Amino acid sequence: MSSELANHLWQSSVFAVAAGLLAFALRKNLARVRYWVWFSASAKFLVPFSVIVALGSYFAPRRTVPIAQPAVLMVKEIGQPFVAPVTSFSVVHSSSNSLAALGFVIWLCGFLAMMASWWMKWRKIRIAVRAGRPVNLQAGVPVLASRMLLEPGVFGIFRSVVLLPEGITDHLTSEQLEAILAHELCHVRRRDNLVAAIHMLVQAIFWFHPLVWWIGARLVEERERACDEEVLRRGSKPQVYAESILRTCEFYLESPLACMSGVTGADLRKRIVRIMTQRVINKLDPASKLLLASFGAAVIAGPLAFGLMNAPQSQPLEASQKKLAFEVASVKPDKSGDQGMWIRDSHGRFSAHGITLIVLIQNAYDVRRFQITGGPSWINSEKFDIEAKAGDAEPDAGALTEDERQAYRKRQALRLQSLLEERFQFRFHTITKEMPVYALVLNKGDAKIQASKDPASKPMIQMRPGQLTARGITMPLLAANLSNLVSRVVLDRTGLTGAYDITLTWTPDRSESSPFGEEPKEMAPPDTLGPSIFTAVQEQLGLKLKPDKGPVAILVIDHVEHPSEN
Repeated sequence: MSSELANHLWQSSVFAVAAGLLAFALRKNLARVRYWVWFSASAKFLVPFSVIVALGSYFAPRRTVPIAQPAVLMVKEIGQPFVAPVTSFSVVHSSSNSLAALGFVIWLCGFLAMMASWWMKWRKIRIAVRAGRPVNLQAGVPVLASRMLLEPGVFGIFRSVVLLPEGITDHLTSEQLEAILAHELCHVRRRDNLVAAIHMLVQAIFWFHPLVWWIGARLVEERERACDEEVLRRGSKPQVYAESILRTCEFYLESPLACMSGVTGADLRKRIVRIMTQRVINKLDPASKLLLASFGAAVIAGPLAFGLMNAPQSQPLEASQKKLAFEVASVKPDKSGDQGMWIRDSHGRFSAHGITLIVLIQNAYDVRRFQITGGPSWINSEKFDIEAKAGDAEPDAGALTEDERQAYRKRQALRLQSLLEERFQFRFHTITKEMPVYALVLNKGDAKIQASKDPASKPMIQMRPGQLTARGITMPLLAANLSNLVSRVVLDRTGLTGAYDITLTWTPDRSESSPFGEEPKEMAPPDTLGPSIFTAVQEQLGLKLKPDKGPVAILVIDHVEHPSEN
């Protein structure tokens, strides 16, 4: 979460700087153009680029790529310079959690302080509006006179009213009052209070970020300048208008809220100079329009295009494979009360007792528990008994070569996928997510493992809490089994080929995943505590689980139902 926040703040800061450069390039154009440029910089703090990317992914056609072997690319995304630290899975970072909690408390105090301050000011003005006396002026919106010594301003976002201080006609001529009223009506037409309220929300959330306050000052400056330009364009005399602003500043206080647009905001001296000099303002020429269009395309079209190109990927099924399904399948709730779970798969017959849906998904799509997200809670708790038989005769797995066994497992996986789709109405898509991984590498010197005495035989693996015994296991297969234990993808980078006989013992940890996607039920007694899985791999195998990082395929459950009746 901290890395995601850092990425968002970094992206928003760069966007604000880019908006500042664009506003500088358009300094000779209308103020309302720069006003909306600054507002886009403010709104960016509320809309992470990841939201736009996700929108592009949603509308993109789903592509089909395998999920069984999640690709890990060692490429840092320029849009995400901050990444979560990679550490040993068994280490608990209590100090980091404490710092995060302290940071949240500090942020919350600042957020509540700002909201309380603004609420008290808003409530004061709200009381003045309710006590205001209607003024008979043809303005198109209600005009009220208040006893508060506030400058003329617009109160309200969707039902705006113009609030004038009582006795203002004693200080302003009719022409000056008309110019002031024209200024306020300009705020109403432009919905400036709504924009100011949105930026106030940005300031409350990101009160600690100096760029947010800088953007706020630019918004007020360009807002008042845009209204000044509009008032003069509608025929008010510069001298009369400038005098009306000065007289208002002389007798009345500035509005305490940014979302109550007044008449005296921004740098008063610069405003008066601009009003009196009536500098020629250029309209947007083709070059300026192209610059704005390019800026908008980079902000919106860029992330959308990235989302389209990196759309969620679905499991591929070739036309000949889509028809693979069990000829007969029975799915029943397990009512035995047994805590055990077993799976048998031979001759095209699949039998399972006490299996949860999450484990069935793991077997069907060759993914680990940590690669699955979404779905209701019952997929982890409710158990089922499954009996399924393929229509086509399948040979005995013991008589197959390794390639033939791999092909058989793929056929059975496709049949399980069909079972999930037909009986559980299972639907999913996949995404690629930056996650910590481990690389299985040689530690120091040679590995402490023995070559298999019978390398031609099929691998035999036995796992129980705290122990892994294997005969004829390859390094990629060992990495796959270790993935289940450390809850991360483990990649084989040992460079070792061939088959090996190994025995690995360690102290099981509650953070480890069992081969069936559950936490181990048995723990080593306190007096026989041994090494962690990481230490055991180093000391007993001469290998090492090296922390690394990269994109990992994640299966996202879109829809699932309880199985249909047999």
